Amino acid sequence: MTRANHPRLSAYTLLFLFLFLLPSGCWGQEVPESPAPLVIPNGTPVKLQMVRTISSGHAQKGDRLDFVVVKDVTVGGFTIIQAGTIASGSVVGVKGKRFLGIGGNVVIKLDSVELITGDEVALRARKEIKGGSRTKLMLVEMIATGLFYLPAAPVFLLSRGHESTVLKGTEVTAYINGDSLVQTVNLLGAREGVSELGEMISFLPPRTVDGQGREGDMLNLIFIAKREDLEGAFERAGWVKTEKSKPAIVWHLLWQRKHYAKLPMDTLYVFGRAQSYSYALPDPASIVARRHHLRIWRTDYEKDGAPIWVGAATHDVAIQIEMKKLRIVHRIDPQVDAERDFIAGNLADNTRLVTHEEYLHCVDPVFKGQTATGGTYYSDSRMLLLQLHQVKSGNFGLQLDTSIFNRSTGGGAVLINASR
Repeated sequence: MTRANHPRLSAYTLLFLFLFLLPSGCWGQEVPESPAPLVIPNGTPVKLQMVRTISSGHAQKGDRLDFVVVKDVTVGGFTIIQAGTIASGSVVGVKGKRFLGIGGNVVIKLDSVELITGDEVALRARKEIKGGSRTKLMLVEMIATGLFYLPAAPVFLLSRGHESTVLKGTEVTAYINGDSLVQTVNLLGAREGVSELGEMISFLPPRTVDGQGREGDMLNLIFIAKREDLEGAFERAGWVKTEKSKPAIVWHLLWQRKHYAKLPMDTLYVFGRAQSYSYALPDPASIVARRHHLRIWRTDYEKDGAPIWVGAATHDVAIQIEMKKLRIVHRIDPQVDAERDFIAGNLADNTRLVTHEEYLHCVDPVFKGQTATGGTYYSDSRMLLLQLHQVKSGNFGLQLDTSIFNRSTGGGAVLINASR
């Protein structure tokens, strides 16, 4: 038999064909590339507020403090700390009020905050709050007493200053202490186009506090306005800024008496700060006893490049004497919503700066409350937003990013009710 003449394949050729035809899955799975870690730089700012009021009269060194983060902290397009996170701090120094008219002081510091990954990072921030001194007043009292009876003058050396109080809502900016590494797989992407107005309302206290931390007037107005537009609107509508200087107060009371339109207001606080403006619109028939008035605070937020301000408005309707405390105070109209709406109408009718009005619900509703001096008031709990700007053609409607309100902040959601 003749043998067929077939070409012979080398062993190398057969091996090559075997490897070429082998399914790709048999080579094993590809190892995915692990995402690069994110570096959180040393000094990254974290904006916070005090959760409760403390005083040099009661605080002790070592007391633990809580702060709430009021703005998302983002790095490299990722959210590393969410607004609403609680940070920890402590009291590191306390001195009570002392003789010679010296006030007390409190020193607080931030310690740490939790990242969105559950890891803790150290913070650095230190704040010292000093109580008011009575040293100058003590010297005046000693000199005045010495003119009539010198041996009694040294008694005033026993005068004490004021306690130091760190108010609930006081703003503190802390900084992340040292570089930190986190895996991006455990982070959330930073939210785009977050409304600063929404952020502000989410952590806005519903009421003001006085210098001792007692809650008072409710916040019922929001202004979006440049400083010159805000001042111009109230000036055009006939409002006056009340006095701050004590010598000026005494002088005007002596010479103007019942015609004194700039009678000062008590200082109230929001974010741990005194009011930026105190405005009054006196009643011509009873200037001292009856007046429309409000206090305004600037916030650290903006809308379309204009600052956001918050206000507390009430209507003084009479003067009353508190016999227990021997002081004169104003009694207010308990229906504070009427004053809120009066101010909006007054500015709209007398200026050309009101471009938009809108009712908003606050996070923590206030249907009934008391002023810092004990006057009761009632409200539907809505705040009225007024946008003030030079009149231009076009649409002035505000678009609020309501997604910010879905985060749990210890109160109800903020809702837009209606436009006036």
